[in-house]
Amino acid sequence: MLGLAGCGDTATVPVDTGYGPEPTLPQLRESLIPTVNIAKATGWPDGAKPQAAPGLQVEAFARDLDHPRWLYVLPNGDVLVAESDAPPKPEGNKGLRGWVMKKVMARAGSGGQSANRITLLRDADGDGAPEERTAFLEGLNSPFGMALVGDQLYVANTDALVRYPYEEGTTRIDSEGEKVVDLPAGPINHHWTKNVIASQDGSRLYVTSGSNSNVAENGIEAEENRAAILEVDPQHKTLRLFASGLRNPNGLAWQPDSGELWTTVNERDEIGSDLVPDYMTSVRDGGFYGWPYSYFGQHVDARAEPPRPDLVAKAIVPDYALGAHTSSMGLAFYEGSLLPERYRHGAFIGQHGSWNRKPRSGYKVVFVPFKDGKPDGATEDILTGFLSASEEAMGRPVGVAVDKAGALLIADDVGNIIWRVTPNDD
Repeated sequence: MLGLAGCGDTATVPVDTGYGPEPTLPQLRESLIPTVNIAKATGWPDGAKPQAAPGLQVEAFARDLDHPRWLYVLPNGDVLVAESDAPPKPEGNKGLRGWVMKKVMARAGSGGQSANRITLLRDADGDGAPEERTAFLEGLNSPFGMALVGDQLYVANTDALVRYPYEEGTTRIDSEGEKVVDLPAGPINHHWTKNVIASQDGSRLYVTSGSNSNVAENGIEAEENRAAILEVDPQHKTLRLFASGLRNPNGLAWQPDSGELWTTVNERDEIGSDLVPDYMTSVRDGGFYGWPYSYFGQHVDARAEPPRPDLVAKAIVPDYALGAHTSSMGLAFYEGSLLPERYRHGAFIGQHGSWNRKPRSGYKVVFVPFKDGKPDGATEDILTGFLSASEEAMGRPVGVAVDKAGALLIADDVGNIIWRVTPNDD
C-alpha cells in the first residue's frame, strides 16, 4: 500500500478550475495503476472539530455512531441516521484493481462490518443536543436513503426498496418491512449505495443506482438499471429507467424554485488527477448523461467498448461541476430561515474526499448559490478542516440535511459524528 501511494500522476491545474458550469477539462492521462493518495482515517482528537465559514459555527450534534452515512429529518424533527457500510461483494474485489480498492477503502475508514441500522435522535427542546437516542430499525442490508410518504417509511437497502408502517413519535419499528421492488445488487455491486426521494405528491419514488464498474470494464450487461436514477411506482411495485449515464448518483433533492429533481454524481477514475470532475445537475426524464461513453457532454472516453457515438451525440452536459475526484455525495437545498438569507434556496453539498488525486480534493462541505432555479455564482466553503496538518482524515463528510430549526446537519463517517452548523452569534 505504501508503494502504491507513490503511483499515479499529479494534477496540472488547481482543483478550483474544475468547478462551475464550464470547468477546465485537461488532456486525459490513462494509467495502468490508478493514482492512489488516500488520506488515512484517524478520527478527531479530543476537542477538535471542523472549521466553519465566517458567520457560522459548528458543534457536534451526536457522537459515537457507527459509520453514519445518510440523514433524514422527520416532520416532527426527529433525525434518522443510516449507520451503514458496504455489503459483502464476493465478485467485487478481484484482480489488481479490486485489491487496490479494498486496501484504499480500509485506509479510508470503510470496509468494516456494516451496522445495518437506522438510529433515531430526538432533540425535543431544540438545544442542539438530542436527549433521546434509539435503534429505530435494525437488521437491514446496507441501508442508505430514507423517505416518508404519509404513514409509510421507505428505506433503500443496497438490494431492495422496503417500506415500514410509521406512526408519528414512534422511536422504534419492529414490524417486518414490505419489499416494494428489487434494486440492482449482486456479487459485484461496485457502487452499493441507494438513495431515495419521493415526488411532491408521493405517487412516485426516485432511487439512485450507481454503476457496477469504473467504466463498464465488467461488460455493459452488468450495468442493467445502473448508473441511473430509477422511478418507482409504489402502488403497483414497478420501476422504470428515469435517467441514465450517471456514473454514481447519490444526493437527490427537489430545487425549491424550479421544482426540478437534482442529483450529485461521482464521475469516473483512472484518467488522471484532473479528470473527471464530479457534478450536480438537474435530471430530465429520459435524459442520458454520458457514462460510460463520454464525460461532461461529448468528451469521448475510448475505454468504453464498443463505442456508442449515437449515445455520445445526445449526452447532456451537467449543470455544474464540483471538482475532480471530490466524491460529492450529500445534497440539500436550503429552505430554512435560521441561517443567513443568502443561503436560501442554494445547495449544500457534502464532499467525502478523494482517494485518487494528487493533491487531495474534497474533504469539506460546500455551498452553491442559486437564482431562479439555476446555479448562480462560485462555490463557497462552508465546513473545512477535516484533514489534519499531516494530511490525515480526522473526518469525512457524507450526507447533509436541514433540521427542523433550520440548522445544517452533516454525517461524518470517519469521525462517527453528526455535525450541526448554526449562525455565529458573536
